[in-house]
Amino acid sequence: MTSADRNPRSLKSDLRRAFAALNAGQLETAGALCRSILQRAPELPQGHFLVGLLGLESQDRKTAFQAFASVTRLDPTHAAAWAQLARLLQTDGQFDRADQALAEAVRHAGDDPIVLDLIGSLYSLGGEHGQARRYFERAVARAPEQTGYMLNLANNRIYFGDLEAGVELLERLLVQAPRSPQAHWVLANTRTASDTSHIERMLDLVAGTDHPRAQAFFWYAIGKCHEDLAHWDEAASAFCAGAAARRRTLQFDEAAEVALFETLENTFTEAWRRQANRGSDESGPVFILGQPRTGTTLIERVLSAHSAIHAAGELQQFPLAVRRLTGHTAPQRYSATLVEQAARVDPARLGQAYLSSARRVRGDTPLFIDKLPQNYLLLPLIATALPGSHIIHLTRHPADACVASFKQLFADAYLHSYEPGEMARHHLRYRTLLDRWRERFDDAFLEVHYEAAAADLEPQARRLIRSLALPWEAACLRFYEQPTAVTTASAVQVREPAHTRSVGQWQRYEQHLAPMFDTLVAGGLTLNG
Repeated sequence: MTSADRNPRSLKSDLRRAFAALNAGQLETAGALCRSILQRAPELPQGHFLVGLLGLESQDRKTAFQAFASVTRLDPTHAAAWAQLARLLQTDGQFDRADQALAEAVRHAGDDPIVLDLIGSLYSLGGEHGQARRYFERAVARAPEQTGYMLNLANNRIYFGDLEAGVELLERLLVQAPRSPQAHWVLANTRTASDTSHIERMLDLVAGTDHPRAQAFFWYAIGKCHEDLAHWDEAASAFCAGAAARRRTLQFDEAAEVALFETLENTFTEAWRRQANRGSDESGPVFILGQPRTGTTLIERVLSAHSAIHAAGELQQFPLAVRRLTGHTAPQRYSATLVEQAARVDPARLGQAYLSSARRVRGDTPLFIDKLPQNYLLLPLIATALPGSHIIHLTRHPADACVASFKQLFADAYLHSYEPGEMARHHLRYRTLLDRWRERFDDAFLEVHYEAAAADLEPQARRLIRSLALPWEAACLRFYEQPTAVTTASAVQVREPAHTRSVGQWQRYEQHLAPMFDTLVAGGLTLNG
Protein backbone atom coordinates (compact mmCIF):
# COMPACT_ATOMS: atom_id res chain seq x y z
CA MET A 1 0.00 0.00 0.00
CA THR A 2 1.45 3.34 -1.00
CA SER A 3 1.54 6.44 1.15
CA ALA A 4 -0.85 8.04 -1.34
CA ASP A 5 -3.44 5.39 -0.45
CA ARG A 6 -3.34 6.56 3.17
CA ASN A 7 -3.29 10.23 2.25
CA PRO A 8 -6.07 12.11 4.10
CA ARG A 9 -7.00 13.94 0.91
CA SER A 10 -7.40 10.64 -0.93
CA LEU A 11 -9.56 9.23 1.87
CA LYS A 12 -11.73 12.33 1.96
CA SER A 13 -12.16 12.20 -1.79
CA ASP A 14 -13.23 8.54 -1.65
CA LEU A 15 -15.59 9.27 1.24
CA ARG A 16 -17.26 12.02 -0.81
CA ARG A 17 -17.55 9.66 -3.78
CA ALA A 18 -18.98 6.90 -1.58
CA PHE A 19 -21.61 9.20 -0.03
CA ALA A 20 -22.54 10.46 -3.49
CA ALA A 21 -22.93 6.90 -4.74
CA LEU A 22 -25.07 6.02 -1.72
CA ASN A 23 -27.31 9.04 -2.28
CA ALA A 24 -27.66 8.05 -5.94
CA GLY A 25 -28.73 4.53 -4.96
CA GLN A 26 -25.51 3.00 -6.35
CA LEU A 27 -25.02 0.61 -3.45
CA GLU A 28 -22.43 -1.64 -5.09
CA THR A 29 -20.21 1.33 -5.93
CA ALA A 30 -20.60 2.76 -2.44
CA GLY A 31 -19.85 -0.63 -0.90
CA ALA A 32 -16.68 -1.09 -2.95
CA LEU A 33 -15.45 2.35 -1.92
CA CYS A 34 -16.23 1.57 1.73
CA ARG A 35 -14.17 -1.59 1.62
CA SER A 36 -11.29 0.26 0.02
CA ILE A 37 -11.44 3.05 2.61
CA LEU A 38 -11.51 0.69 5.60
CA GLN A 39 -8.68 -1.42 4.22
CA ARG A 40 -6.53 1.71 4.20
CA ALA A 41 -7.91 3.25 7.40
CA PRO A 42 -9.65 0.58 9.51
CA GLU A 43 -10.10 2.97 12.46
CA LEU A 44 -11.74 5.75 10.45
CA PRO A 45 -15.12 6.55 12.07
CA GLN A 46 -16.55 8.07 8.87
CA GLY A 47 -15.86 4.84 7.01
CA HIS A 48 -17.77 2.76 9.56
CA PHE A 49 -20.57 5.31 9.58
CA LEU A 50 -20.93 4.95 5.84
CA VAL A 51 -21.08 1.16 6.23
CA GLY A 52 -23.91 1.69 8.71
CA LEU A 53 -25.83 3.84 6.26
CA LEU A 54 -25.30 1.20 3.57
CA GLY A 55 -26.65 -1.43 5.97
CA LEU A 56 -29.77 0.63 6.55
CA GLU A 57 -30.28 1.19 2.83
CA SER A 58 -29.91 -2.53 2.05
CA GLN A 59 -32.04 -3.52 5.09
CA ASP A 60 -29.12 -5.32 6.70
CA ARG A 61 -29.83 -4.27 10.27
CA LYS A 62 -27.10 -6.44 11.79
CA THR A 63 -24.38 -4.81 9.70
CA ALA A 64 -25.82 -1.36 10.36
CA PHE A 65 -25.88 -1.95 14.10
CA GLN A 66 -22.30 -3.25 14.20
CA ALA A 67 -21.06 -0.35 12.07
CA PHE A 68 -22.69 2.39 14.15
CA ALA A 69 -21.48 0.69 17.34
CA SER A 70 -17.95 0.77 15.90
CA VAL A 71 -18.30 4.49 15.22
CA THR A 72 -19.32 5.23 18.81
CA ARG A 73 -16.36 3.14 20.05
CA LEU A 74 -13.92 5.01 17.82
CA ASP A 75 -15.51 8.41 18.38
CA PRO A 76 -17.77 8.55 21.48
CA THR A 77 -18.84 12.10 20.51
CA HIS A 78 -20.33 11.04 17.13
CA ALA A 79 -23.92 12.18 17.70
CA ALA A 80 -25.28 10.90 14.39
CA ALA A 81 -24.03 7.36 15.07
CA TRP A 82 -25.57 7.42 18.55
CA ALA A 83 -28.87 8.59 17.04
CA GLN A 84 -28.81 5.83 14.41
CA LEU A 85 -28.08 3.28 17.13
CA ALA A 86 -30.99 4.62 19.16
CA ARG A 87 -33.32 4.18 16.20
CA LEU A 88 -32.23 0.58 15.62
CA LEU A 89 -32.53 -0.27 19.31
CA GLN A 90 -35.91 1.42 19.55
CA THR A 91 -37.35 -0.52 16.62
CA ASP A 92 -35.92 -3.75 18.09
CA GLY A 93 -37.77 -3.14 21.35
CA GLN A 94 -34.60 -2.54 23.40
CA PHE A 95 -36.01 0.63 24.87
CA ASP A 96 -33.64 1.10 27.83
CA ARG A 97 -30.58 0.83 25.59
CA ALA A 98 -32.29 3.07 23.02
CA ASP A 99 -32.83 5.74 25.70
CA GLN A 100 -29.15 5.58 26.64
CA ALA A 101 -28.06 5.96 23.02
CA LEU A 102 -30.50 8.83 22.49
CA ALA A 103 -29.15 10.57 25.59
CA GLU A 104 -25.65 10.36 24.10
CA ALA A 105 -26.92 11.73 20.78
CA VAL A 106 -28.55 14.66 22.60
CA ARG A 107 -25.42 15.23 24.65
CA HIS A 108 -23.21 15.56 21.57
CA ALA A 109 -25.70 16.97 19.05
CA GLY A 110 -24.42 20.52 18.94
CA ASP A 111 -25.99 22.49 16.09
CA ASP A 112 -25.75 19.90 13.32
CA PRO A 113 -29.19 20.09 11.65
CA ILE A 114 -28.95 16.50 10.36
CA VAL A 115 -28.52 15.23 13.90
CA LEU A 116 -31.14 17.60 15.32
CA ASP A 117 -33.73 16.39 12.82
CA LEU A 118 -32.86 12.75 13.49
CA ILE A 119 -33.21 13.28 17.24
CA GLY A 120 -36.58 14.92 16.64
CA SER A 121 -37.65 11.87 14.61
CA LEU A 122 -36.57 9.58 17.45
CA TYR A 123 -38.57 11.52 20.00
CA SER A 124 -41.53 11.43 17.63
CA LEU A 125 -41.16 7.66 17.17
CA GLY A 126 -41.18 7.31 20.94
CA GLY A 127 -44.35 9.40 21.28
CA GLU A 128 -42.60 12.42 22.83
CA HIS A 129 -43.89 14.92 20.29
CA GLY A 130 -43.30 17.99 22.44
CA GLN A 131 -39.60 17.15 22.65
CA ALA A 132 -39.59 16.32 18.95
CA ARG A 133 -40.92 19.77 18.07
CA ARG A 134 -38.03 21.50 19.79
CA TYR A 135 -35.48 19.59 17.76
CA PHE A 136 -37.38 19.98 14.49
CA GLU A 137 -37.55 23.73 15.10
CA ARG A 138 -33.81 23.88 15.76
CA ALA A 139 -33.09 21.87 12.60
CA VAL A 140 -35.22 24.20 10.48
CA ALA A 141 -33.62 27.26 12.05
CA ARG A 142 -30.14 25.93 11.24
CA ALA A 143 -30.99 24.76 7.70
CA PRO A 144 -34.13 26.54 6.45
CA GLU A 145 -33.38 25.42 2.89
CA GLN A 146 -33.75 21.71 3.80
CA THR A 147 -37.35 20.87 2.95
CA GLY A 148 -37.24 17.48 4.72
CA TYR A 149 -36.73 19.21 8.05
CA MET A 150 -39.57 21.60 7.29
CA LEU A 151 -41.88 18.69 6.43
CA ASN A 152 -41.16 17.01 9.76
CA LEU A 153 -41.93 20.23 11.61
CA ALA A 154 -45.14 20.73 9.60
CA ASN A 155 -46.29 17.22 10.46
CA ASN A 156 -45.56 17.87 14.12
CA ARG A 157 -47.70 21.04 14.04
CA ILE A 158 -50.53 19.08 12.45
CA TYR A 159 -50.27 16.32 15.08
CA PHE A 160 -50.95 18.96 17.74
CA GLY A 161 -53.92 20.39 15.85
CA ASP A 162 -52.11 23.58 14.86
CA LEU A 163 -53.36 23.20 11.30
CA GLU A 164 -52.85 26.82 10.29
CA ALA A 165 -49.16 26.71 11.20
CA GLY A 166 -48.81 23.34 9.51
CA VAL A 167 -50.34 24.60 6.27
CA GLU A 168 -48.16 27.72 6.35
CA LEU A 169 -45.03 25.58 6.65
CA LEU A 170 -46.16 23.31 3.82
CA GLU A 171 -46.84 26.24 1.53
CA ARG A 172 -43.39 27.67 2.31
CA LEU A 173 -41.90 24.26 1.61
CA LEU A 174 -43.64 24.04 -1.75
CA VAL A 175 -42.20 27.40 -2.77
CA GLN A 176 -38.74 25.89 -2.28
CA ALA A 177 -39.59 22.41 -3.56
CA PRO A 178 -42.71 22.75 -5.74
CA ARG A 179 -42.52 19.12 -6.89
CA SER A 180 -42.40 17.50 -3.43
CA PRO A 181 -44.93 14.61 -3.61
CA GLN A 182 -45.16 14.09 0.14
CA ALA A 183 -45.66 17.80 0.86
CA HIS A 184 -48.54 17.96 -1.62
CA TRP A 185 -50.08 14.85 -0.05
CA VAL A 186 -49.83 16.19 3.51
CA LEU A 187 -51.23 19.55 2.42
CA ALA A 188 -54.21 17.92 0.67
CA ASN A 189 -54.97 15.87 3.78
CA THR A 190 -54.66 18.86 6.12
CA ARG A 191 -56.97 21.37 4.47
CA THR A 192 -60.29 21.07 2.65
CA ALA A 193 -60.16 21.83 -1.07
CA SER A 194 -62.52 24.60 -2.17
CA ASP A 195 -61.67 24.53 -5.89
CA THR A 196 -59.66 22.48 -8.38
CA SER A 197 -56.50 24.61 -8.41
CA HIS A 198 -54.45 22.20 -6.31
CA ILE A 199 -55.75 19.26 -8.33
CA GLU A 200 -54.68 20.86 -11.61
CA ARG A 201 -51.25 21.62 -10.21
CA MET A 202 -50.77 18.02 -9.09
CA LEU A 203 -52.05 16.55 -12.36
CA ASP A 204 -49.23 18.37 -14.13
CA LEU A 205 -46.72 17.02 -11.61
CA VAL A 206 -47.90 13.41 -11.70
CA ALA A 207 -47.72 13.46 -15.49
CA GLY A 208 -44.08 14.49 -15.24
CA THR A 209 -42.83 11.63 -13.05
CA ASP A 210 -42.42 7.93 -13.67
CA HIS A 211 -41.54 7.12 -10.05
CA PRO A 212 -44.40 5.00 -8.65
CA ARG A 213 -43.95 6.14 -5.04
CA ALA A 214 -44.18 9.78 -6.10
CA GLN A 215 -47.17 8.96 -8.32
CA ALA A 216 -48.89 7.35 -5.35
CA PHE A 217 -48.50 10.47 -3.20
CA PHE A 218 -49.88 12.69 -5.96
CA TRP A 219 -52.82 10.43 -6.86
CA TYR A 220 -53.92 9.96 -3.25
CA ALA A 221 -53.73 13.72 -2.73
CA ILE A 222 -55.74 14.31 -5.91
CA GLY A 223 -58.32 11.79 -4.74
CA LYS A 224 -58.67 13.55 -1.39
CA CYS A 225 -59.22 16.93 -3.08
CA HIS A 226 -61.85 15.49 -5.43
CA GLU A 227 -63.58 13.93 -2.43
CA ASP A 228 -63.65 17.33 -0.70
CA LEU A 229 -65.46 18.68 -3.78
CA ALA A 230 -67.85 15.69 -3.96
CA HIS A 231 -66.39 14.66 -7.33
CA TRP A 232 -66.89 11.00 -6.53
CA ASP A 233 -66.04 9.47 -9.91
CA GLU A 234 -62.85 11.49 -10.21
CA ALA A 235 -61.92 10.67 -6.61
CA ALA A 236 -62.40 6.95 -7.21
CA SER A 237 -60.26 7.04 -10.35
CA ALA A 238 -57.50 8.89 -8.53
CA PHE A 239 -57.49 6.52 -5.55
CA CYS A 240 -57.37 3.53 -7.89
CA ALA A 241 -54.42 5.04 -9.77
CA GLY A 242 -52.63 5.81 -6.50
CA ALA A 243 -53.22 2.32 -5.14
CA ALA A 244 -51.94 0.73 -8.35
CA ALA A 245 -48.80 2.88 -8.21
CA ARG A 246 -48.16 2.03 -4.56
CA ARG A 247 -48.77 -1.67 -5.22
CA ARG A 248 -45.91 -1.62 -7.74
CA THR A 249 -43.49 -0.56 -4.99
CA LEU A 250 -44.14 -3.44 -2.59
CA GLN A 251 -44.52 -7.18 -2.38
CA PHE A 252 -47.55 -8.57 -0.57
CA ASP A 253 -47.24 -12.29 0.13
CA GLU A 254 -50.89 -13.29 0.34
CA ALA A 255 -50.06 -16.99 0.75
CA ALA A 256 -47.98 -16.15 3.83
CA GLU A 257 -50.89 -14.15 5.25
CA VAL A 258 -53.26 -17.05 4.65
CA ALA A 259 -50.83 -19.33 6.52
CA LEU A 260 -50.57 -16.77 9.34
CA PHE A 261 -54.33 -16.58 9.86
CA GLU A 262 -54.76 -20.34 9.65
CA THR A 263 -52.00 -20.84 12.21
CA LEU A 264 -53.52 -18.27 14.54
CA GLU A 265 -56.88 -20.03 14.36
CA ASN A 266 -55.40 -23.50 14.84
CA THR A 267 -52.97 -22.53 17.60
CA PHE A 268 -54.86 -20.33 20.04
CA THR A 269 -57.67 -22.72 20.86
CA GLU A 270 -59.74 -23.16 23.99
CA ALA A 271 -57.45 -26.04 24.94
CA TRP A 272 -54.42 -23.75 24.63
CA ARG A 273 -56.10 -21.18 26.86
CA ARG A 274 -56.94 -23.75 29.52
CA GLN A 275 -53.40 -25.02 29.81
CA ALA A 276 -51.65 -21.63 29.60
CA ASN A 277 -50.19 -20.17 32.80
CA ARG A 278 -51.74 -16.97 34.13
CA GLY A 279 -49.94 -13.75 33.34
CA SER A 280 -49.82 -10.38 35.10
CA ASP A 281 -52.98 -9.08 36.77
CA GLU A 282 -51.92 -5.44 36.45
CA SER A 283 -54.93 -3.43 35.28
CA GLY A 284 -53.07 -0.52 33.68
CA PRO A 285 -53.10 -1.31 29.93
CA VAL A 286 -56.12 -0.56 27.75
CA PHE A 287 -55.68 -2.08 24.28
CA ILE A 288 -57.71 -0.61 21.42
CA LEU A 289 -57.47 -2.75 18.32
CA GLY A 290 -59.14 -3.77 15.07
CA GLN A 291 -58.79 -2.93 11.41
CA PRO A 292 -57.32 0.49 10.54
CA ARG A 293 -59.74 3.34 9.80
CA THR A 294 -62.51 1.83 11.94
CA GLY A 295 -62.70 4.45 14.70
CA THR A 296 -59.83 3.32 16.90
CA THR A 297 -58.45 6.87 17.13
CA LEU A 298 -61.90 8.28 17.93
CA ILE A 299 -62.31 5.89 20.87
CA GLU A 300 -58.74 6.53 22.01
CA ARG A 301 -59.43 10.27 22.15
CA VAL A 302 -62.75 9.77 23.96
CA LEU A 303 -61.11 7.66 26.66
CA SER A 304 -57.93 9.71 27.00
CA ALA A 305 -60.03 12.80 27.71
CA HIS A 306 -60.66 11.14 31.09
CA SER A 307 -58.34 12.30 33.85
CA ALA A 308 -57.39 8.72 34.77
CA ILE A 309 -56.33 7.60 31.28
CA HIS A 310 -53.22 8.42 29.25
CA ALA A 311 -52.96 7.80 25.50
CA ALA A 312 -49.53 6.26 24.92
CA GLY A 313 -50.03 5.91 21.14
CA GLU A 314 -49.62 3.02 18.71
CA LEU A 315 -47.07 1.10 20.74
CA GLN A 316 -44.96 -1.66 19.23
CA GLN A 317 -44.06 -2.94 22.68
CA PHE A 318 -46.28 -6.03 22.73
CA PRO A 319 -45.34 -7.52 19.33
CA LEU A 320 -41.70 -6.64 19.99
CA ALA A 321 -41.86 -8.41 23.37
CA VAL A 322 -43.19 -11.48 21.56
CA ARG A 323 -40.33 -11.36 19.06
CA ARG A 324 -37.76 -10.84 21.79
CA LEU A 325 -38.94 -13.75 23.95
CA THR A 326 -39.22 -16.10 20.99
CA GLY A 327 -35.85 -15.07 19.55
CA HIS A 328 -37.63 -14.50 16.23
CA THR A 329 -35.48 -12.42 13.87
CA ALA A 330 -37.21 -12.82 10.50
CA PRO A 331 -37.99 -9.45 8.86
CA GLN A 332 -41.74 -10.12 8.62
CA ARG A 333 -43.60 -8.53 11.51
CA TYR A 334 -46.02 -11.44 11.80
CA SER A 335 -45.71 -14.98 10.45
CA ALA A 336 -46.99 -18.49 11.02
CA THR A 337 -43.62 -19.45 12.51
CA LEU A 338 -43.75 -16.56 14.98
CA VAL A 339 -47.23 -17.64 16.11
CA GLU A 340 -46.10 -21.22 16.70
CA GLN A 341 -43.15 -20.00 18.76
CA ALA A 342 -45.23 -17.44 20.67
CA ALA A 343 -47.70 -20.09 21.81
CA ARG A 344 -44.87 -21.68 23.85
CA VAL A 345 -43.83 -18.46 25.62
CA ASP A 346 -44.63 -18.25 29.33
CA PRO A 347 -47.52 -15.72 29.58
CA ALA A 348 -46.20 -14.32 32.87
CA ARG A 349 -42.82 -13.54 31.27
CA LEU A 350 -44.54 -11.98 28.26
CA GLY A 351 -46.78 -9.80 30.41
CA GLN A 352 -43.87 -8.58 32.51
CA ALA A 353 -41.73 -7.94 29.42
CA TYR A 354 -44.49 -5.79 27.95
CA LEU A 355 -45.12 -3.84 31.15
CA SER A 356 -41.41 -3.23 31.61
CA SER A 357 -40.92 -1.91 28.07
CA ALA A 358 -44.09 0.24 28.25
CA ARG A 359 -43.14 1.85 31.57
CA ARG A 360 -41.38 4.84 30.05
CA VAL A 361 -44.36 5.81 27.84
CA ARG A 362 -47.36 4.89 29.97
CA GLY A 363 -47.67 8.25 31.69
CA ASP A 364 -48.57 8.75 35.35
CA THR A 365 -52.30 7.94 35.23
CA PRO A 366 -53.82 4.66 36.52
CA LEU A 367 -54.63 3.49 32.98
CA PHE A 368 -52.85 3.93 29.65
CA ILE A 369 -54.00 3.22 26.10
CA ASP A 370 -52.03 1.10 23.66
CA LYS A 371 -53.74 1.71 20.32
CA LEU A 372 -51.99 -0.54 17.82
CA PRO A 373 -54.76 -1.83 15.53
CA GLN A 374 -52.85 -4.95 14.44
CA ASN A 375 -52.80 -6.22 18.02
CA TYR A 376 -56.04 -8.03 17.11
CA LEU A 377 -53.73 -10.72 15.72
CA LEU A 378 -52.25 -11.20 19.19
CA LEU A 379 -55.47 -10.87 21.18
CA PRO A 380 -55.21 -14.37 22.75
CA LEU A 381 -51.66 -13.65 23.90
CA ILE A 382 -52.68 -10.27 25.34
CA ALA A 383 -55.67 -11.78 27.15
CA THR A 384 -53.51 -14.53 28.64
CA ALA A 385 -50.33 -12.57 29.40
CA LEU A 386 -52.23 -9.55 30.77
CA PRO A 387 -55.56 -10.85 32.15
CA GLY A 388 -55.94 -7.66 34.18
CA SER A 389 -55.82 -5.46 31.09
CA HIS A 390 -58.77 -4.12 29.12
CA ILE A 391 -59.21 -4.93 25.43
CA ILE A 392 -61.54 -2.92 23.16
CA HIS A 393 -62.20 -4.11 19.61
CA LEU A 394 -63.63 -1.70 17.03
CA THR A 395 -65.88 -2.97 14.26
CA ARG A 396 -67.20 -1.17 11.19
CA HIS A 397 -69.38 -1.96 8.17
CA PRO A 398 -67.14 -4.20 6.04
CA ALA A 399 -67.44 -2.18 2.83
CA ASP A 400 -66.78 1.14 4.59
CA ALA A 401 -63.82 -0.40 6.44
CA CYS A 402 -62.30 -1.73 3.22
CA VAL A 403 -62.84 1.49 1.26
CA ALA A 404 -61.40 3.60 4.09
CA SER A 405 -58.20 1.54 4.06
CA PHE A 406 -58.03 1.49 0.27
CA LYS A 407 -58.18 5.31 0.21
CA GLN A 408 -55.36 5.66 2.74
CA LEU A 409 -51.70 5.76 1.79
CA PHE A 410 -49.98 4.00 4.69
CA ALA A 411 -46.28 4.20 5.51
CA ASP A 412 -45.12 0.58 5.62
CA ALA A 413 -48.04 -1.42 6.96
CA TYR A 414 -51.26 -2.95 5.62
CA LEU A 415 -49.69 -4.14 2.37
CA HIS A 416 -52.96 -5.83 1.43
CA SER A 417 -54.81 -2.54 1.05
CA TYR A 418 -53.68 -1.44 -2.44
CA GLU A 419 -55.59 -3.90 -4.63
CA PRO A 420 -59.40 -4.28 -4.31
CA GLY A 421 -59.44 -8.08 -4.34
CA GLU A 422 -56.54 -8.40 -1.89
CA MET A 423 -58.17 -5.87 0.42
CA ALA A 424 -61.47 -7.78 0.45
CA ARG A 425 -59.89 -11.19 0.93
CA HIS A 426 -57.84 -9.87 3.84
CA HIS A 427 -60.97 -8.48 5.42
CA LEU A 428 -62.74 -11.82 5.10
CA ARG A 429 -59.81 -13.54 6.83
CA TYR A 430 -59.93 -10.93 9.59
CA ARG A 431 -63.69 -11.44 10.09
CA THR A 432 -63.27 -15.21 10.31
CA LEU A 433 -60.46 -14.83 12.84
CA LEU A 434 -62.51 -12.50 15.01
CA ASP A 435 -65.36 -15.02 14.97
CA ARG A 436 -62.90 -17.51 16.49
CA TRP A 437 -61.76 -15.00 19.09
CA ARG A 438 -65.38 -14.33 20.05
CA GLU A 439 -66.00 -18.06 20.51
CA ARG A 440 -62.85 -18.63 22.59
CA PHE A 441 -62.10 -15.30 24.29
CA ASP A 442 -65.45 -13.49 24.40
CA ASP A 443 -64.99 -12.64 28.08
CA ALA A 444 -61.63 -10.99 27.39
CA PHE A 445 -62.68 -8.06 25.21
CA LEU A 446 -65.41 -5.52 24.61
CA GLU A 447 -66.65 -4.56 21.16
CA VAL A 448 -67.69 -1.13 19.96
CA HIS A 449 -69.41 -0.52 16.63
CA TYR A 450 -68.08 2.58 14.87
CA GLU A 451 -71.48 3.44 13.39
CA ALA A 452 -73.11 3.40 16.84
CA ALA A 453 -70.41 5.63 18.31
CA ALA A 454 -70.56 8.07 15.41
CA ALA A 455 -74.36 8.34 15.55
CA ASP A 456 -74.73 8.69 19.33
CA LEU A 457 -71.43 8.88 21.18
CA GLU A 458 -72.53 9.34 24.78
CA PRO A 459 -74.06 5.88 25.43
CA GLN A 460 -71.01 4.19 23.94
CA ALA A 461 -68.61 6.43 25.88
CA ARG A 462 -70.43 5.81 29.16
CA ARG A 463 -70.42 2.06 28.50
CA LEU A 464 -66.66 2.11 27.93
CA ILE A 465 -65.92 4.17 31.03
CA ARG A 466 -68.06 1.78 33.13
CA SER A 467 -66.14 -1.18 31.72
CA LEU A 468 -62.95 0.43 33.00
CA ALA A 469 -64.47 0.86 36.47
CA LEU A 470 -64.05 4.64 36.35
CA PRO A 471 -66.46 7.44 37.25
CA TRP A 472 -67.98 9.28 34.31
CA GLU A 473 -66.38 12.57 33.22
CA ALA A 474 -68.14 14.90 30.78
CA ALA A 475 -64.80 15.77 29.18
CA CYS A 476 -64.99 12.45 27.33
CA LEU A 477 -67.64 13.95 25.06
CA ARG A 478 -65.40 16.95 24.37
CA PHE A 479 -62.52 14.76 23.21
CA TYR A 480 -61.86 17.10 20.27
CA GLU A 481 -60.69 19.85 22.64
CA GLN A 482 -57.61 17.90 23.80
CA PRO A 483 -54.30 19.62 22.96
CA THR A 484 -52.30 16.38 22.90
CA ALA A 485 -50.78 15.04 19.69
CA VAL A 486 -52.49 12.67 17.25
CA THR A 487 -50.19 10.99 14.73
CA THR A 488 -52.57 8.74 12.82
CA ALA A 489 -54.41 9.36 9.55
CA SER A 490 -57.25 10.74 11.70
CA ALA A 491 -55.15 13.63 13.05
CA VAL A 492 -57.40 16.24 11.42
CA GLN A 493 -60.77 14.50 11.83
CA VAL A 494 -60.52 13.98 15.60
CA ARG A 495 -60.24 17.74 16.12
CA GLU A 496 -64.02 17.95 15.57
CA PRO A 497 -67.03 16.28 17.25
CA ALA A 498 -68.07 12.78 16.19
CA HIS A 499 -70.07 12.70 12.93
CA THR A 500 -71.60 10.21 10.49
CA ARG A 501 -70.31 11.70 7.23
CA SER A 502 -68.22 8.61 6.56
CA VAL A 503 -71.00 6.13 7.27
CA GLY A 504 -72.18 4.46 4.06
CA GLN A 505 -69.60 6.28 1.95
CA TRP A 506 -68.66 3.00 0.26
CA GLN A 507 -71.75 3.41 -1.93
CA ARG A 508 -70.08 6.41 -3.59
CA TYR A 509 -67.47 3.98 -4.92
CA GLU A 510 -69.71 1.01 -5.62
CA GLN A 511 -69.18 1.09 -9.37
CA HIS A 512 -65.42 1.68 -9.34
CA LEU A 513 -64.61 -0.89 -6.65
CA ALA A 514 -67.08 -3.59 -7.66
CA PRO A 515 -64.46 -6.42 -7.42
CA MET A 516 -63.91 -5.52 -3.77
CA PHE A 517 -67.60 -5.61 -2.92
CA ASP A 518 -68.29 -8.71 -5.01
CA THR A 519 -65.56 -10.54 -3.09
CA LEU A 520 -67.03 -9.49 0.26
CA VAL A 521 -70.49 -10.69 -0.77
CA ALA A 522 -69.10 -13.96 -2.16
CA GLY A 523 -67.46 -14.44 1.25
CA GLY A 524 -70.85 -14.35 2.95
CA LEU A 525 -71.09 -10.71 4.03
CA THR A 526 -74.21 -8.61 3.57
CA LEU A 527 -73.50 -5.05 2.49
CA ASN A 528 -77.01 -3.65 2.16
CA GLY A 529 -79.63 -3.83 4.86
